[in-house]
Amino acid sequence: MGAELSKISTMDETSDEPPTSAVLLDNCHFSQVIFNNVEKFYIPGGDVTCYYTLTQNLIPRGKDWVGIFRVGWKTTREYYTFMWAPLPSDVRSGTAVQQQIQFKAYYLPKDDEYYQFCYVDQDGVVRGASVPFQFRAETEDDILVVTTQGEVEEIELQNKNLREENEELRASCASLQQQTIDLQEEVKKTQELQNSLESLRSNTEKLKLELNSLKKENKHLKELDDCREAELHQLKEQIQNVTSDKERLETRLKTALEHMDQLQSQVLNYEKEVEKLSHMNQDKTEQLESLKEENRQLLMIQTQQEKNLMKELEEQKGLFQTLQAKKNEADKENQKLREENGELLRHLSQATKVSSFSVVSQAQAPIPVPEVGGLLFGNPYSAAGADLGAGAADASLRKCPMCDEVFPEDIETSQYEAHVQSHLLECPVCSETFEKSNKQVFDDHVFCHDLESF
Repeated sequence: MGAELSKISTMDETSDEPPTSAVLLDNCHFSQVIFNNVEKFYIPGGDVTCYYTLTQNLIPRGKDWVGIFRVGWKTTREYYTFMWAPLPSDVRSGTAVQQQIQFKAYYLPKDDEYYQFCYVDQDGVVRGASVPFQFRAETEDDILVVTTQGEVEEIELQNKNLREENEELRASCASLQQQTIDLQEEVKKTQELQNSLESLRSNTEKLKLELNSLKKENKHLKELDDCREAELHQLKEQIQNVTSDKERLETRLKTALEHMDQLQSQVLNYEKEVEKLSHMNQDKTEQLESLKEENRQLLMIQTQQEKNLMKELEEQKGLFQTLQAKKNEADKENQKLREENGELLRHLSQATKVSSFSVVSQAQAPIPVPEVGGLLFGNPYSAAGADLGAGAADASLRKCPMCDEVFPEDIETSQYEAHVQSHLLECPVCSETFEKSNKQVFDDHVFCHDLESF
């Protein structure tokens, strides 16, 4: 009666009968599951925890179970009570897994017979068995117990309570027997639910695999996101550097444009000076017209270059590398313009010297055409009338072409050249000379060299 009650109670808890078989002991494999920490005695009325180890030779399955068998059993159908064996959360090949199951006191045997734990797989084959044990306190022959009168009364009171509880259990047993029929009908439904549970477990395993895959993918995406953030931070720094360089280049370009405006103003002043020189010396009209034409062309080139630079600045304002390429191109054109300006300044300087020299000499003879490799306006260090024709009355005298000072013929050439050199300014870059009276021309020439350094 107690065994039947225990079986019914276990069925009520697990909602299923364990798979059993009539396989004899000779065909069982007791070494695949090892039971650990099995006590010799388990005190009645308390829960019992069963500890066991799954070896690498056993692959646990969903309907494996652990039962309590009375010593002397022949088949797995002779279990007293059982619990479903939980599946390990992490099974690795080649490793042992520690497991445990707790049997409630209500379903345990009440006699002092010898029992043992057995692990049974879903085919009904025993895979491991424990050493025998009993359900009784360690008293009588095992331990000498000395009790007082108060303890005896307390034990008697406990026995009385236990007898009353036993009566209640017997009453509930009749009710449980009545429920057995209903439970048998529910077993079929439970079997269907068990099948659904197996399907859900399979789906759960698949979902776990998918979840692990998604976790790995999410981790990979996070790593990519971290890399993207680092790259974005680096790009932001590069953009800041490019912006700073762009602002600096814009400042330099603005300064260059201002210098170009100054040059344009100076060129206009040069035109006025050229016009004045044209009135002073009618013989140089063709040369001055040529210079004017060159000035007009220079202005046109400057105006066109300014337009091109402004257009490029507007079009390439957001693109640093294209701006740099356009700037390099503009620098080349500016270099060419500066060279033309330098050539113009040299022509103006020489025209000024010749004009001054013509006024001093008051000669009416035409300007001789220079030989190949010769100077256009003659040698300023030679005698004032030496190159203007023979037969002049003061040919033996030397006159400074800058200040009209007259020197005797016996003056040393070095002294005369030193005097003339004192009226000139020499460029520290290209060694070109200018009159001190034309200091503005000299400053503009040096300024052109400064522009070339940009």
